[in-house]
Amino acid sequence: MADRHRAVFLDRDGTIVEDTGFLHEPGKVKLLPRAADGIKRLNEHGYLVIVVTNQSGIARGLYTAADYAAVQRRLGELLSAHGARFDGAYFCPHHPQFTGPCECRKPGVTLYRDAQAALDIDFGRSWWVGDRLADVQPAQTLGGHGILVTTGEGNQHQGQARDIGVMVVADLGRAVDEILR
Repeated sequence: MADRHRAVFLDRDGTIVEDTGFLHEPGKVKLLPRAADGIKRLNEHGYLVIVVTNQSGIARGLYTAADYAAVQRRLGELLSAHGARFDGAYFCPHHPQFTGPCECRKPGVTLYRDAQAALDIDFGRSWWVGDRLADVQPAQTLGGHGILVTTGEGNQHQGQARDIGVMVVADLGRAVDEILR
């Protein structure tokens, strides 16, 4: 039996791309510095790169799932131009205030379990990287490692992250440095 795969679960807005607030226009997708290079290095080192993102703008009626998909396609194009790729993408279109509670909204673990089932992922050898506590808390639930980046909303969550044993670094490139260390 083959080894299960290592993965890095990445938040999208504020971690890979600039968080412009309810990003739904492909033309406004802008990679953060060092993001594409970091993802490329993860690809080269055999990690699956999985994007997991909360998209409450869908629940709020601000944009559609098709708009989300168009942004994801644009993100894929931008990464490809740098020789990088993601191996899967999962999103939660809900928000408790508008659609009620759900298990897929981060820090819930449904989307991660879906990725695990689809891609044979070993959570114990995997990493969670994002700019909010909800992005990295699933690592504690599922047995992996979390890294908070201070891009996006990360500066607001540094103290809490450190209190729960989550590493804090400047950006996705530095997070990849730590993962590959």
